[in-house]
Amino acid sequence: MTKKHVPYGIYEKYIKRPQDILCALAAGLVLSPVILAVAVLVKIRLGSPVLFTQDRPGRDGKVFRLYKFRTMLPPGPGAAGSESDADRLTPFGKKLRATSLDELPELINALRGDMSIVGPRPLLVRYLDRYNEHQARRHEVRPGFTGLAQINGRNAIGWEA
Repeated sequence: MTKKHVPYGIYEKYIKRPQDILCALAAGLVLSPVILAVAVLVKIRLGSPVLFTQDRPGRDGKVFRLYKFRTMLPPGPGAAGSESDADRLTPFGKKLRATSLDELPELINALRGDMSIVGPRPLLVRYLDRYNEHQARRHEVRPGFTGLAQINGRNAIGWEA
């Protein structure tokens, strides 16, 4: 895995984390009506639980629990993984994903210190063994709520980019 990151510079040592907290709190406050409305709609259209959680690797490769709004139906009884994610994704869930509203609960992760507001997106744990030395450097910093990938093509970017 990667070596433990040592913060350097005044910004990283003293400003970045408090800035993340203030931004997450402000966004949570301003967006609270939207967050509440999305939570109610997820509950009505998809049922419980409203939140989806998944383990993701973060800073120094430490695994944390990522929070999102649920966008898919649970597997049907006896499906045992035979249903693809595409089959379980609802039109409502597609809209949540397209607008990134499903990611609003990640503000919790930013407040907890698992994530930053800006940084590399946290990928799935199953990709950890695929990183080359350069790609593994993403774990030197906290993963972000948004980052360079979101403004440069999102899911259209290849693995090597």
